[in-house]
Amino acid sequence: MSHVSAQTMANAVRALSMDAVQKAKSGHPGMPMGMADIAVALWTRHLRFNPQNPHWAGRDRFILSNGHGSMLQYALLHLTGFDLSIDDLKAFRQLHSKTPGHPEVDVTPGVETTTGPLGQGIANGVGMALAEKMLAAEFNREGFPVIDNHTYVFLGDGCMMEGISHEVCSLAGVWGLNKLIAIYDDNGISIDGDVRGWFRDDTRARFEAYGWDVIGPVDGHDIDAMDKAIAEAKTSQEKPVLIIAKTVIGKGSPNRAGTAKVHGEALGDEEIANTRASIGWNHPPFEVPAEVYEAWDHRAEGERIENEWKAMFAGYEAQYPELAAELKRRLAGDLPADWSDVVMNAICQAAEAEETVATRKASQKALNALAPALPELLGGSADLTGSNLTNWTGVKSLNTGDATARHISYGVREFGMSAIMNGVALYGGFIPYGATFLTFSDYSRNALRMAALMKRRVINVFTHDSIGLGEDGPTHQSVEHVPSLRLIPDMDVWRPADTVETIVAWAAALERRDGPSSLVFTRQNCAFVDRDEIDADAMARGGYVAAEAPAGEGEADVILLATGSEVELAMKARAELAARNVQARVVSMPCADVFDRQDAEWRTKVLTPGKPVLAIEASRTDGWWKYFSGRGDVLGVDRFGESAPAGVLWERFGFTVENVVAKVDALLK
Repeated sequence: MSHVSAQTMANAVRALSMDAVQKAKSGHPGMPMGMADIAVALWTRHLRFNPQNPHWAGRDRFILSNGHGSMLQYALLHLTGFDLSIDDLKAFRQLHSKTPGHPEVDVTPGVETTTGPLGQGIANGVGMALAEKMLAAEFNREGFPVIDNHTYVFLGDGCMMEGISHEVCSLAGVWGLNKLIAIYDDNGISIDGDVRGWFRDDTRARFEAYGWDVIGPVDGHDIDAMDKAIAEAKTSQEKPVLIIAKTVIGKGSPNRAGTAKVHGEALGDEEIANTRASIGWNHPPFEVPAEVYEAWDHRAEGERIENEWKAMFAGYEAQYPELAAELKRRLAGDLPADWSDVVMNAICQAAEAEETVATRKASQKALNALAPALPELLGGSADLTGSNLTNWTGVKSLNTGDATARHISYGVREFGMSAIMNGVALYGGFIPYGATFLTFSDYSRNALRMAALMKRRVINVFTHDSIGLGEDGPTHQSVEHVPSLRLIPDMDVWRPADTVETIVAWAAALERRDGPSSLVFTRQNCAFVDRDEIDADAMARGGYVAAEAPAGEGEADVILLATGSEVELAMKARAELAARNVQARVVSMPCADVFDRQDAEWRTKVLTPGKPVLAIEASRTDGWWKYFSGRGDVLGVDRFGESAPAGVLWERFGFTVENVVAKVDALLK
């Protein structure tokens, strides 16, 4: 072991953090300087990881929920031996660097999740700890703890204040996630100053009420005391653990430590010089002595513990070959070998049945057909299972305490649910989905955005999708939500028209590995679409010709472009128009996002350039105009709804055959 003191190791983190922020003239030096001692205790004495293999399945997970202090994590990754050079630290917050302003998964080796929106990191940690517990219950065998890791989360006052922390920490207590250890940087300072002006929670009592064990307050600058606190936390058998660490923000800075100014501003050359003198760091910017690197270097130890795990897994594989193969498949994110056959059988059955049902019910039928083939499917709902219809025949609920269950009642916690699902997806081994009413997607909004930003396979189920839900009125009737979800980059939004399109949508979401999907379903019944043919491949392209003009291909006078329940209206209008010698093609577009990614040949085949187009969707009209190369109009809803039976509302807002025909007549004139 190196003769370098633990305090010197902490000061290396402080120096690199303040130097990088100063060079960038942007960033947050206060938290990295304040938590440097805690980081030494955790990263050198407890955290299990291998810098040479950041994705080793047996590693502990580390999350920086207070992600504005990203230089703390970058300094730790650099010092311990990850592929993050001193030049990468010098490029902090610069274009195309591996050290962005907030930690981003898949950008920086060793970063487990993208953090910055406060509170979501701890939520992701709850999801990771839940995935660990459930996978361990399913796959571990006596003598072979192949899934056995802790999830450590650093978080600050901002995370504690955000409402999402209440949602997810309550659930962590209910679920008994004893391998979740959160370390709270209790420095009493946020951007506006001393937090006592707006934050006086009894944090210990709050977390004890959630069902957590609480340790501390501990002096966060006493490395040995933090070491002991973490060791104690690791002994918990039934509860998650919060360690309250009292720290001084900007520790080491003679004139700014303990002030709001050090939170989010570079120290400046003069104060950096003062700090170097204060902590005894007599080295130029970005220079770390060889003996300090040696003290921090975790490569040999990381390789040793990974090799131990690999040897154990080899024994597991020899004794339980089928279990090992299944675990490897699921951690790799691969679908079962017979997946295509399962989907096609489900489509064929739905096509033969030709049922008229609400698409939320069609979704449950899809789950009944697909879920038995997918042991990795982990469903749930935010206290609306009976309305969202997200369970399937025979599925067990996590409410029973059975960690091998596959359906979660999240309670009325839409935001928490979505962010926990992100953590589950990041951990791997499961494909999570969760549901609520579409209008409440607003509660989940930032977690939906983070799933898209991180490009994770998370499935959001939203039901009661329009004015069609009826009497509940404008508070529950979504008019802007589908278009707003489509505005999120890399989010695929599916709004299927019937049972067949619903299975196609589910299959597409489950097969997609580079981003999240939102599946949007109706409360009211939708007729089975009488298509020209059942072509699942065409449907999977996001938009397709459901019914050509009665006179034949190329003869259409107008294109009726519709989604979801409005496809039924378009089909009825097509028949009425034909009776008036107007030839209408019906295009169903269950997923505009996927359609927009198709090649020009497909897009022009479906939406012939120059043809008049009437788009029909019971939501805001703005997003449809891009599909008009010639004359076009939209039948939509550009105002809030009203309380009345659904049939009354459809007529009130013009979703009738007569109005469609009138709009087509106006277009053709």
